[in-house]
Amino acid sequence: MAYITRELSTRTLPDFEKLAVKQGACWCMYYQRPKPIRRSGSEDPSRINRKDKRTLVTRGRSHAILVYEGKIPVGWCQYGPREELPRIDAGRGYRKVGPPADGERVWRITCFFVDRDHRGKGVAKIALRAALESIEKRGGGVVEAFPVVSEKMAAVPEWRWFGTPGMFRREGFVPVAPLGTSGLLMRKTIVP
Repeated sequence: MAYITRELSTRTLPDFEKLAVKQGACWCMYYQRPKPIRRSGSEDPSRINRKDKRTLVTRGRSHAILVYEGKIPVGWCQYGPREELPRIDAGRGYRKVGPPADGERVWRITCFFVDRDHRGKGVAKIALRAALESIEKRGGGVVEAFPVVSEKMAAVPEWRWFGTPGMFRREGFVPVAPLGTSGLLMRKTIVP
């Protein structure tokens, strides 16, 4: 069966939630906050993130591509404009490089998740291409990606959530600068 893609919206939010439960407590909220949230010891971070994600999706301030096999959600790629994903600006390595020139619209691709049973089948590649098409339809700009380059870290499934340099190179991204010892800033310009 061929995979299909859909944008994250209030209609597809239940499908995103099904996958997010499998993924863990993050709910792709880490980069959507300028800094970590403070919580009391009894608060469940997964519950907070789920509530906050729902609010952002309802307000149209959270973007992602969901990948389906038939009607079953099997993966996603989170992307969005710089202002929706501000946490990256706080990174020491990123601050050294800085964002592209003023006036250029900046988009970010921050993470991927693929259901365990569908890994290694091109789901992330399909999600990435659909995200790039969506960015083009929204006016394009400079698209940033942050894949992991450390072989040691890339061997840990959680770190593969950021993608690999190879998958971004195949879509026309070019390396810009290392981000610490394990990451790489890559960029691609999309002109609509």
